[in-house]
Amino acid sequence: MTEMLLLYFFVFLLPTESSRTLCQAASQNTEQVSPGPHGACDGTCVDNDYCSQHCPPEFQGHMKFSCQQKRWHKITDTCRTLNAHNIFEDKNSFQMFAETKEDDNNTGTITDLLMQKCPENLSCVINGIQKSPRIPGNIAFIVELLHNISAVLTNVDEAKMQSYSTMANHILNSTSISNWTFIPDRNSSSILLHSINSFARNLSINKQHMDITDEFIHTMGAIISGDTPGKNFSFSMRINETSHKVMGRVLISGDELEKALPPSQASSAISIAFPTLGAIFEASAHENATVNGLVLSVILPQELKRISLIFEKISKSEERRAQCVGWHSLESRWDQKACQMTQENSQQAVCSCQPSELFTSFSILMAPHLLESPILSYITYIGLGVSIFSLVICLCIEALVWAQVTKTEISYLRHVCVVNIAATLLTANVWFIVASFLSGPMRQHGACVAATFFVHFFYLSVFFWMLAKALLILYGILIVFHTLPKLGLVASFFALGYGCPLVIAGITVAATEPGKGYLRPDACWLNWDTSKALLAFVVPALAIVVVNLVTVALVTVKTRQTTVGKSMFREVRAIVRISKNIAILTPLLGLTWGFGLAMVLDGGSLALHIIFSLLNSFQGLFILVFGTILDRKIREALIGRITSAKWISRPSENLPTDFSPNLTKGSS
Repeated sequence: MTEMLLLYFFVFLLPTESSRTLCQAASQNTEQVSPGPHGACDGTCVDNDYCSQHCPPEFQGHMKFSCQQKRWHKITDTCRTLNAHNIFEDKNSFQMFAETKEDDNNTGTITDLLMQKCPENLSCVINGIQKSPRIPGNIAFIVELLHNISAVLTNVDEAKMQSYSTMANHILNSTSISNWTFIPDRNSSSILLHSINSFARNLSINKQHMDITDEFIHTMGAIISGDTPGKNFSFSMRINETSHKVMGRVLISGDELEKALPPSQASSAISIAFPTLGAIFEASAHENATVNGLVLSVILPQELKRISLIFEKISKSEERRAQCVGWHSLESRWDQKACQMTQENSQQAVCSCQPSELFTSFSILMAPHLLESPILSYITYIGLGVSIFSLVICLCIEALVWAQVTKTEISYLRHVCVVNIAATLLTANVWFIVASFLSGPMRQHGACVAATFFVHFFYLSVFFWMLAKALLILYGILIVFHTLPKLGLVASFFALGYGCPLVIAGITVAATEPGKGYLRPDACWLNWDTSKALLAFVVPALAIVVVNLVTVALVTVKTRQTTVGKSMFREVRAIVRISKNIAILTPLLGLTWGFGLAMVLDGGSLALHIIFSLLNSFQGLFILVFGTILDRKIREALIGRITSAKWISRPSENLPTDFSPNLTKGSS
């Protein structure tokens, strides 16, 4: 609970930059064959300039460079060695291209020839591919070839799957990871995954268990039916030559099989494991998220709606939680809606996922780093308790002195604002606690959305009621010229204090929730990474802070320059009191979210976290002290109520000493 509450409490803390450790570890000893810039790129390097050059004679293609900080940096590379001259074992195969005058670099034409030369097992190009260097142009060439093969072949047996896996294994090698960065088509890694899954979907399994093992791709298959007691696929693979093995398991329960499949109907279940694909996604700038386990593809009968996946974590840390995700095959991104976390510890994560044609591949992502400290825990719990208690006291005091402090129109409207600020902040804190309980790996999505909506709404209401107070003092200056009905002003303030936040919160959830961009992956709060929904809170809040400060400055200047008669003196003094109140509370609220912005820039600073937590936790206390207790009129009214209550509770002390005997005599 402590971790959930802290995580949610840092409502303005944005995730720090994704860790590159896994990608760097996986790409050790990366093969770099393509040369650096020369020739056309030898001229003066001016920032943001571009240049391109042809590859050396033994390569085909070109390279493109960008000038950054007075140095040329490679951004794309299409240099390749593979073509019809060298990809086939049979060197006479190229003669067929010469006779038909076909383009020897066209992978579609090469695919057609492949189907003619070795359609039974696709083995006639394996040696050519395995001998080729893993440079960006060759990687892109092989990806396109695999894509074309998967589109052409609809009847796949184990021999074809073995050859196909061998080809894919060559470019999935850990030494090729960084070269994916320079492929012009940033979607190449997603195309590769989609091609492998499509090819495996056409695989026919003719025995109880099939196992095709390569170093960086491992395929398993089995026959299943409704009376199968359950099926597990267990993988154990290395990320690179120096790393330890990482485990992944696919669990299909017997209950799910019994519900989904008839006992007599035999179906295929196929699973494919990729140890380096997550790092390739990151290297190709497809996803900023860091994959922290194997990528597991699962091809199952459509009737099977749910499976369990166990991922051993590559980076094992008590402080870094995991997120279960599925790869969205149409949008080429990781999506949380395909899976739910069911169990997690520092070593592994268990996910419950729903496979479909849209979601075939799954993994776990490394959640953003959460700065944890016992000091922050104490501040959070103590601060929330003090804040809620202070707001309750504030509302009780307002109820006690209401009749005495609302005798003028300005005072009445001012206390309407104070009561609603306290009430909305109190309600926001309650929903905050609810949302903190709902946050975490096993959260209920619908409940989390509801809690986030109400927290967003009520926190915004606090700021809009502060804006109403600022508008009140402007109205107070203008009442000399025009007076509005009190009921109309109250209605206007309620429309501003609750209507505007409701519109903003409603539009935010309506615009972002359909695309699953409303919530943060690790807490019940507004998302920042994908949809920037958090701006729907930050922008209005900080804008109101600025407006309030400008208003107070204008009113201060106006009241000093203006002389008023005795009839207006009480109203002006009330306006001055409101201005002082706003002048104190607005900077406090502004400072809170100012430190929130600072934490975005320096998320690892414990000092910034502590200052933000103190300011945010004790907002209720600030309102009680600066909005209620330090107000002279409220203190006088409260003392009067307490004094009168004492006299009422002791009536006998106010009676004459001879009253009781005389009364006795009279009655007798």
